[in-house]
Amino acid sequence: MSITGEHAGKLQQLRRPTFTELYLPKLVTVWREGYGLADLRADVFAGLTVAIVALPLSMAIAIASGVTPDRGLYTAVVGGFIASLLGGSRFQIGGPAGAFIVLVAATADRHGVDGVILATLMAGLFLIAAGFLRIGTYIKFIPYPVTVGFTAGIAVIIFASQLRDLSGITLAGKEPSEFVSKLAALAGGLHTVNPSALVVALVSIGIIAFLRRWRPSWPGILIAVVLAAIASAVLSLPVETVGSRFGGIPRELPFPALPAFSLAKAQAVLPDAIAFALLAAIESLLSAVVADGMTGRRHRSNCELVAQGAANIGSALFGGICVTGLIARTATNIRAGARGPLAGMLHSVFLLLFMLIAAPLASYIPLAALAAVLVVVAWTMAEKHEFATLLRSSWGDAVVLLATFLLTIFRDLTEGILVGFALGAVLFIHRMSEMTDIEERAPLVAADRPDDGNGERVPYDPALAVDRDVLVYRITGAFFFGAAAAIGNVLDGVADTRKGIVVDFAAVPFLDSTAANVLGRVAAKAHRQGIRLFITGASPAVRRALLTHGVTPPRARYRATIERAVADIKGVRGAVAPVADETVS
Repeated sequence: MSITGEHAGKLQQLRRPTFTELYLPKLVTVWREGYGLADLRADVFAGLTVAIVALPLSMAIAIASGVTPDRGLYTAVVGGFIASLLGGSRFQIGGPAGAFIVLVAATADRHGVDGVILATLMAGLFLIAAGFLRIGTYIKFIPYPVTVGFTAGIAVIIFASQLRDLSGITLAGKEPSEFVSKLAALAGGLHTVNPSALVVALVSIGIIAFLRRWRPSWPGILIAVVLAAIASAVLSLPVETVGSRFGGIPRELPFPALPAFSLAKAQAVLPDAIAFALLAAIESLLSAVVADGMTGRRHRSNCELVAQGAANIGSALFGGICVTGLIARTATNIRAGARGPLAGMLHSVFLLLFMLIAAPLASYIPLAALAAVLVVVAWTMAEKHEFATLLRSSWGDAVVLLATFLLTIFRDLTEGILVGFALGAVLFIHRMSEMTDIEERAPLVAADRPDDGNGERVPYDPALAVDRDVLVYRITGAFFFGAAAAIGNVLDGVADTRKGIVVDFAAVPFLDSTAANVLGRVAAKAHRQGIRLFITGASPAVRRALLTHGVTPPRARYRATIERAVADIKGVRGAVAPVADETVS
């Protein structure tokens, strides 16, 4: 895989960054760029907005994970502060994540809360090591169907884990952790459904859904939880609350302390610690990529892993659970107008103030309302549109997606990721062998050719390389998940002053869903910035894949040649004769 073009040439001339430059926190970078009072005001508002969202979520995730709600708050306060302080992303918000509910609950069931805290600390050490070994670069190679599959699988498990509190079901024994056994036990307890709890949950879901649609700027989750708590207290509803199950939450942070440690205990929780580290790395880097796409900035993967590692160690020392970057809260932070990492740090400070001031009020929150919050979170994180798109895109992507999805639900999250990744690699090899057989126009690896007049070379046109209005990229070879991150980094770095970008696919015999998703993100960004994006030379198969993943008009337009696309960008009519196959415009 190669890229040619003005930007690619510049990349080859850049010097290698130093260790300090690679691991310098974004907080320092933002400060050096100039940070004024207006920036501070924006970060204060963004931090407060995210804290309002994070308050009920942190407690709900902790409860669903099998620990007390205060541990979720400790995680968001300590872990979130450190993640923003040391992170390689300007806008990342750290804290407890819904994706960890399955892993943390299983670890707590096997090894107790002490085992969870020890595994969290060990995961932090692994993440720091991964960052310094620069493994963050390779985590981006996880195929897109695997990411969507395990995210959707986690969403299903989260939904199932909340059915008990959602409906107020009473079980004779402990709720099973396995998916099928859990559903069977809940089905057996349907006769114990608490109508009050069910009504509270359904009304809470309705409030959140209504406010998201009609008043998206309002903190719907917090409003729903507060109203549920008021209704529960005023009407004396017979529902279980945070106070009745956990005795409320403390009004202060505990003193830091090392978790109980022994060699046998460390060996016992080692698989869980590895799973924590793997998921934290994937989630945090995905969140950072989303933030990059929304803002046009660039995060440093390995610096982010080191920061997440330090955040997990800090969380464990204060009795918290796993920390990772959070896509929804990071997006909220950006939409609220954050200017830098200080917003994430202030979000943690505001959460601490909420604990100090409003801790007694948390005792009145019904568990059914917190379960409703997580049901909404599960519905949002399921990525339903992407799931359906991948099912339609090709049989191979559908197999990888469903294998990851089903293994995550019925077996194990780590197993789902590993098997999905292996299937993705096998699928890529299979596709490559097929393309090598049938694609003669553009082989997977271009061979050297003599500089004679074979009719295939055209004279070099220096105007394309120095044109201030148009940026031309030529991608050569298979465009798949292994190269998607690198290509995406180049294409994301488009200059705002350009009128248009031309991405030539004439020498691309194949691209997979991960690469198509990268182009979809680039197309959306260019459209937001008012830059015209043209795809040229795409074969019918490549074009179909791009259209399936949202590279459609008006975000992108298709032309047969670079010359025709450049003429359209410059508004030169009749310069190049129209081509019959340009049906998508």
